[in-house]
This record gives sequence, structure tokens and C-alpha cells, in this order.
Amino acid sequence: MKERLQKDMICAMKEHNKKKTDTIKSVKAAIQMEEIKLKRDLTDEEIITLIVKQVKLRKDAIEDFKKASRDDLMNSYNEEIDILNEYLPKQLTIDEINKIIDDAFDLIKPSSQSDMGKIMKEVSPKLKARADMSKVNQIIKEKLQSLM
Repeated sequence: MKERLQKDMICAMKEHNKKKTDTIKSVKAAIQMEEIKLKRDLTDEEIITLIVKQVKLRKDAIEDFKKASRDDLMNSYNEEIDILNEYLPKQLTIDEINKIIDDAFDLIKPSSQSDMGKIMKEVSPKLKARADMSKVNQIIKEKLQSLM
């Protein structure tokens, strides 16, 4: 993954694509910071997790920009999200997400809201980086409430 990021950054620089170059540089910097913190190289899976965090940070910032009516910054961050999404696994559809959650419900047979953690523990490895976990959390809460 690091090699792909490096190659893509070089291509973006040659194409004078400043937005893509800057976005990839920011991800590479985040990877480097994490590697320094952990004192080891990150695996591809860890890099994907880090990219997911970068996307989430940008989505959170977009919400703030909406409140401040800063369309220029919203558009800029949306472009960065599109660039980052190129490095993430294909996102699951809502039907695929529901199927995984339903399978977890069949396996765990939750009886109350307190089983939320068990469900999340079951679905997280299958959905990590392939779905918006806040949406997954919301779906699970709704399904648990419908059981009551």
C-alpha cells in the first residue's frame, strides 16, 4: 500500500495535480507518524484503517463547514475524500451490511440493548473499512429497539 501511495503521489506531481499530491502527502505523513509512535512499519490493513480515520476526519470537518456555510471548504474536502476512497476496499451496499448484521443477530440472539457490544464485536471485523461504522451502529440500535 505504501508503494502504491508513493507511485500515485509521483504521478500526481508529474500531472501537476496539487489536490491529489497534497492529499496523498497528508496520508503518508499520518502513516509516518503512526510508524514512529509504534516503532515499526504498518501493515496494509493498518494503513487502510488509518485512511478510514482520515476520511472520517474530513467528513466531520465537512459537517462543521456546512454549519458555517463554507461551500468552498466542503467541496475541497469532498475531493479529498474521493481521492482517499480510491485506496479503500469496495464499500458494501446497505443490503450487504444488513445481511451481515442479520447473521450476527441469528448467531448471538440478543435480548436487550446490553447485547450491542456483542453484536458490534461480531460484525466489526467483517465490515471494518468496508462500511461506515456509525451507520452500522445506527442500524444495530434500530434492530435492537425493534426487538423490545
